[in-house]
Amino acid sequence: MSEITKEHVNAFEHANEIMAALQKGVLLTSKVDGKLNSMTIAWGTLGIEFSKPLFITFVRQGRFTHELLAKNPEFTINIPVGAFDRKILGICGSKSGRDMDKISASGLTPVEPEVISVPGFKELPLTLECRVVYSQKQDLDRLYTPYRESCYPADVPGTFPMANRDAHTAFYGEIVSAYIIKG
Repeated sequence: MSEITKEHVNAFEHANEIMAALQKGVLLTSKVDGKLNSMTIAWGTLGIEFSKPLFITFVRQGRFTHELLAKNPEFTINIPVGAFDRKILGICGSKSGRDMDKISASGLTPVEPEVISVPGFKELPLTLECRVVYSQKQDLDRLYTPYRESCYPADVPGTFPMANRDAHTAFYGEIVSAYIIKG
C-alpha cells in the first residue's frame, strides 16, 4: 500500500478544474462529534472577500449538513481528479446522513486534515479545507422571480424537509489549506 502524501496547491490555479467539477458535482463534507457526513453539491463559487480566498457554498436549511455546519463551522470541498467512481456522488446526493453512514456506503477513505477537523478523501483528492467566516440565509423574496419559481417551487412533493422549498444559507468558507492527496 502506498503512502498518503499531500501536494499543496493554490486553489485559484485550479479554479477552472474546480468550477468544471462543481457543475457535475463535488462533495461538501462536515463533521460533528466524530460523525462525518458528505453531500453532493453543484452550487458554489471561488472568490476573494475580506482579502482572503473563499469557497462559498449554499446549503438548504433542512439538510443534515446545515445542522452540522451550525455546530461545527468547518467543511472540506472534495473534488475528483481524473477517473473516479461516480456512485460516490450518487449516494451522497440522494441519501441523508441522518439515516445512514454515507462515507462507508460510498467506499470513501478519509485522509487526516491539516488545519480544520474535517478530512478530505483519497478518492476525491483535490481538497479545500474551509472555515466558515460568514453565513447568510437567502431572502427568497429578493430572488429573481424565474430562479425562485424554478429552484423553490411551491408545489413539488419530496422526501427532504419542506420538499425542497426551504431557502439556502450561503456559507462563506475561508480556504485555510488546499492540496491534492496522493497515494
